[in-house]
Amino acid sequence: MASHVRYRKDGHVARVTLDRPEVLNAMDLQMHAELGEVWDDVEDDDDVRVVVLAGAGDRAFSVGQDLRERAALDADGAQRTSFGSRGLPGWPRLTERFDLTKPVVAAARGYALGGGFELLLACDIVVAADDAVFGLPEVRLGLVPGAGGAFRLARQLPLRKAMGHLLTGRRMSAAEAHGFGLVNDVVPAEEVDACVEGWVADLLAAAPLAVRAVKQAVLRSVDMPIEDAFVAEYPEETRRRASRDAVEGPRAFAEKRDPAWRGE
Repeated sequence: MASHVRYRKDGHVARVTLDRPEVLNAMDLQMHAELGEVWDDVEDDDDVRVVVLAGAGDRAFSVGQDLRERAALDADGAQRTSFGSRGLPGWPRLTERFDLTKPVVAAARGYALGGGFELLLACDIVVAADDAVFGLPEVRLGLVPGAGGAFRLARQLPLRKAMGHLLTGRRMSAAEAHGFGLVNDVVPAEEVDACVEGWVADLLAAAPLAVRAVKQAVLRSVDMPIEDAFVAEYPEETRRRASRDAVEGPRAFAEKRDPAWRGE
C-alpha cells in the first residue's frame, strides 16, 4: 500500500508532506495513522529542531476529511465522529498534540479547508500563497469542525468574525487570513518555499531548547491569568535553564562570535 505521507529529515529539519494530490490531499484514516507515527518521531528525536508541513502539488494544502471514505464508513455503520480523535488512527493528532515542543512551519498553497485549515490553525508559523483559500465548511455538510477549528478560530479571531465563518462555512482569502493574523506571510505561489526556508533558517539560528521552552510556556499559559503564568511550571524551561546552551549564548555574545548550539 502506497504511503499517504512523505517524511524525511534534512539535517535538523523534519519535512512532512501530505501526499494525496489526486484528491487534493484529503485526509483518510491511513494518512492519520502515518501522521501519528511522524509526530511521535519528531518529538522523540532531539536532532529535529523544526518541522515543515506542506501538501503535495499546488492545488491544495488539504481539503480536510476524505468524505468518500466517511460516507463508506457511515454506510457500514461506523461510529460517527465528533470533537477530537481519541480512539481513532493517529491519535493524538497534531490538532490535539498540545505538548508538541518542536515548532511547525506550514506552507499553504491552494485550498486549506476543513481539517486542512484546522491543521494550519495548530501550526506555529504559516506561509500562504497569495491564491490560497481557507475555510471550515463543515456546517454545510451536516458536520462540525471537530479537529479544533471551532475552538481555535474563536481564540485566534475576534469572536464575531470567527462565528461568521464557523456558522456559515464562508471561505476567506489569503489576504483576509493575513489581515486576521492567521498567517504570517502571504507571497506569490512560486515564492512560498523560499519564504518558508527563511523562517526555518531563523528558527535554526535560535537556541533549540529556548525555542522549545518558549513554545511550551506560551501555549500552556495563553489562557492563564498573567500572575499564574509567571509561577507555573514549564518542563522545557527547567531543561533549558540547566543546559549548556543557556551558558553558551551569553558567552558567545561576550566573545563576539556566533553561538554553537548543542541542544543540551
